[in-house]
Amino acid sequence: MCPRRCGADRTTDRLGFCGVDARVHISDVCVHKGEEPVLGGDKGVINVFFSSCNLRCAYCQNYQISQQPPQKKEITSCQQAATRIARFLCNGDGINTVGFVSPTHQVFQMKTVIDLLHKRGYYPTIIYNTNAYDDVETLRELEGYVDIYLPDYKYADAELAVRLSQAPDYPEKALAAIKEMYYQKGSRLVLNDDGVAESGLIIRHLVLPNHTDNSINALKNIAYDISPNIHISLMSQYYPEYKALSMPDLNRKLTADEYSKVCDIASEVGLVKGWFQQLESSDTYRPDFDKDGNPFER
Repeated sequence: MCPRRCGADRTTDRLGFCGVDARVHISDVCVHKGEEPVLGGDKGVINVFFSSCNLRCAYCQNYQISQQPPQKKEITSCQQAATRIARFLCNGDGINTVGFVSPTHQVFQMKTVIDLLHKRGYYPTIIYNTNAYDDVETLRELEGYVDIYLPDYKYADAELAVRLSQAPDYPEKALAAIKEMYYQKGSRLVLNDDGVAESGLIIRHLVLPNHTDNSINALKNIAYDISPNIHISLMSQYYPEYKALSMPDLNRKLTADEYSKVCDIASEVGLVKGWFQQLESSDTYRPDFDKDGNPFER
């Protein structure tokens, strides 16, 4: 299902890198209003957070659900997942966007949940929110299911990808995956009358402290190898978490100079569509999946 090609048999106890079996594994379903402005608008997005991951990012901000054993509130039935999502869709708030977060290792379970929503008469805008370590053939099976691709292109530096995410081939595999997303959606971001996205591609990139060269090369790869017309979300929300707390190059926040340097390069290579973030976002985007209720509400 992903570039690791584990050869796992999820119907047995011979599991792969991500460690999940054939059931769906969802840690939380909640409304999130902290996405890019065009994603869900003022009403927000119904985000579906899958458990586990096919990367092992040392600085993962969602490590509580991506790197640790499943929580007690985990959903393991596609029917139950569809029911939870449907409750949000019909509660009167007018939210009609559903984001599947870290779905790469559970793509076919995700498709089942979407099919169940359609059978119940719900056709929300679907966001595929991914780390981009995706298999191209698997992505081709999502055409017609996904409205908005939201990949995070993390690394242009293979050595950094190995050390921080245990994925030496990440740069080329992620770029190939994003090219397939671009093939399906192009560079046009389709908005409705309320300014809310209904179709398209947005590439996220999280700038890491002490690694602006990686960010600069990642932006160049996007602009030169795919298209400078793609919408970019250049994120400054990094804060040291999980294993990064003990890593000398990652145990601090981003500086204004570092972020400004990367923003300038984005403009230089022609990536002028999209969004920047305020540095203060590192203080506000701190989900807590161990608590009861919405992990994004303090």
